[in-house]
Amino acid sequence: MLDNLTNRLARVMKTLKGEARLTESNIADALREVRMALLEADVALPVVKDFVAAVKEKAVGEEVIGSLSPGQALVGVVHAELTKIMGGAYEGINFNTQPPAIVLMAGLQGAGKTTTVGKLGKFLKENHKKKVLVVSCDVYRPAAIEQLKSVAGQAGVDFFPSTTGEKPEAIALAALDWAKRHYHDVLLVDTAGRLAIDEEMMAEIKRLHAAINPIETLFVVDAMLGQDAVNTAKAFNEALPLTGVVLTKLDGDARGGAALSVRHVTGKPIKFAGVGEKLSGLEAFHPERMASRILGMGDVLSLIEEAKKGLDEEKAVAFAKKLKSGKGFDLNDFKEQIGQMRNMGGLSALMDKMPAQIAQMAGQLPAGAENKMVGRVEGIINSMTPAERAKPELIKASRKRRIAMGAGVQVQEVNRLLNQFEQSQKMMKMMTKGGIGKLMRGMKGMLPGMGR
Repeated sequence: MLDNLTNRLARVMKTLKGEARLTESNIADALREVRMALLEADVALPVVKDFVAAVKEKAVGEEVIGSLSPGQALVGVVHAELTKIMGGAYEGINFNTQPPAIVLMAGLQGAGKTTTVGKLGKFLKENHKKKVLVVSCDVYRPAAIEQLKSVAGQAGVDFFPSTTGEKPEAIALAALDWAKRHYHDVLLVDTAGRLAIDEEMMAEIKRLHAAINPIETLFVVDAMLGQDAVNTAKAFNEALPLTGVVLTKLDGDARGGAALSVRHVTGKPIKFAGVGEKLSGLEAFHPERMASRILGMGDVLSLIEEAKKGLDEEKAVAFAKKLKSGKGFDLNDFKEQIGQMRNMGGLSALMDKMPAQIAQMAGQLPAGAENKMVGRVEGIINSMTPAERAKPELIKASRKRRIAMGAGVQVQEVNRLLNQFEQSQKMMKMMTKGGIGKLMRGMKGMLPGMGR
């Protein structure tokens, strides 16, 4: 996501040489490149103009302090303005109302609205401990009701049934009555989408909005639409009192302009971003963190949050105690860590939030290599005896041949796994000693080997 923009901006910052102060002349070329990078990313022209003007105003005269280079000083200004243009601070769902808090989801057909309802239900249940009810008011597509029922089941939230013969307002009011009587905290209302904005669609959703008076009206839009996404959001914003936007498919092959333009054009905050097809693929949209990702700094806070969701806390505590006790890191732990990484969305999902230099290492992995690697590693370790997993130093030539035969791989694969395990073992020792610099250098040596 936003790779082209990230790469362009990285090149811009490198062009500024060591000067003591940022001036109009020494940042002119850099700002021209920033402008081109944003336009290429399909950011709306008025947004680009305002952004570049604001960066220029803040940057000119900025002192280059201490060990900072002029490029780094400009990065600081660009980061602050990117954060500001995307909304400044994270704004979540407003629960400041008598339960249930009603959330109306609007958007065009194909934007991923129904899946997003399921994702949001799961997010609110797991992160805010809310009891969630979902209902479909899409009476034009029978499959939409069945799809929401299926998604709700997977997300672990309650589903209120509806049929195509009912009126959307009647469905929503019945669901609201049910939610009140069964003490639900949140009611998520899925609405009908169209292939394009039309009067009939807008009239219907206005009536629905008036009937249930939601505290949140979220517009779901496909980030891959680029400039069209912003124009559509603007049209919906004029017809409905939107309270926020959800960008879907932000991990797709998108130029990313919608993420930078929507807030500026509509005045409404981006509240969530959809990444991936799994129901866990919904992230709270933090403008500051997104600005860091765009500038190649990574998003360590979101990475930590993902880790907390994906990791088994009891196992993590037991693992930490084991390392502290000096018992070391064995092949059972190695297999466990790889399984946990897969639960967090795999290496590629983690690397999207890592600083650019580290993420580029993962880019050396061939497509699909990650899944093959995990399956191969698990197969090889499963072919070992408990003693061999606990004490890998026991594994000599004859044992390697037996393990390779059991896993259906060449002996070289077993050797490669043992080498990767040794590198991981060294990294674990560095972590226990607090050597983060050593750890980063260790990762540099480890990642490329994973894809072999």
